[in-house]
Amino acid sequence: MSVEILQADYTNPQHAEDLVTLLNGYALDPMGGGQALSEYTQQNLVTALINTPNAVSVLCYVDGKPAGLINCFQGFSTFKCKPILNIHDVTVNSEFRGLGLSMKMMEKVESIAKERGVCKLTLEVLEGNAVAKNAYIKFGFAGYELDPEMGKAMFWEKVL
Repeated sequence: MSVEILQADYTNPQHAEDLVTLLNGYALDPMGGGQALSEYTQQNLVTALINTPNAVSVLCYVDGKPAGLINCFQGFSTFKCKPILNIHDVTVNSEFRGLGLSMKMMEKVESIAKERGVCKLTLEVLEGNAVAKNAYIKFGFAGYELDPEMGKAMFWEKVL
């Protein structure tokens, strides 16, 4: 089995197609919401990523087949006065789960982050996704809190 982990080139047609296919597979999974990406998203995502200078994607191929994807977006920590990298999507195609691919992709993300002078990686995970939570803990992630008396940070959203 050959495993290749690389930073996606959004202008590479194969990378672009594989990115959308993998993300759509994630969207269809219960952990991704269980619904396919909209036609609009599928048609426009790669162009939008090209036009988002802080976007970074990592692809994983097993024996030449698209197997995994991580999408990240660079932000900024005002407290540290340095960039942060938020891991927005993590997916491994069900056919390739259990091979440690998410860890290999996370290592690539960490390498990219260090090259960019990033002070921390961030991500969000569903409470019920025990497999992902265990993988993230194994990789060194932990709940975020400034003061234990105030509790851990919560991820909220307001859909517009």
